[in-house]
Amino acid sequence: MSCGEPHETDCSEVLDHLYEYLDREMSDVERHKFEEHFGECSPCLEKYGLEQAVKKLVKRCCGHDDVPGDLRAKVLTRIELIRSGQIPPVSERSAGDAGPAAAT
Repeated sequence: MSCGEPHETDCSEVLDHLYEYLDREMSDVERHKFEEHFGECSPCLEKYGLEQAVKKLVKRCCGHDDVPGDLRAKVLTRIELIRSGQIPPVSERSAGDAGPAAAT
């Protein structure tokens, strides 16, 4: 998604890292870049608002459930494999291709 307007921070970068922004998992410098982008890009601001609302709803509905330790470990392992490039993110795989870590 892109609004078609040039920005210092590209829309695709903002959307690729939106949950890092929402979860406050980025530096203050990066957060400031995103805030500037939201101030000038209404499609990204709208997507941010939607994802923020979904996150609040999930927290309200499911926030009190404890996550099993083994599930948490599997998810964190999967994230590290994707970040290291050992397996592609789901969005880059063909339908039905679960990748080598699907059994984890």
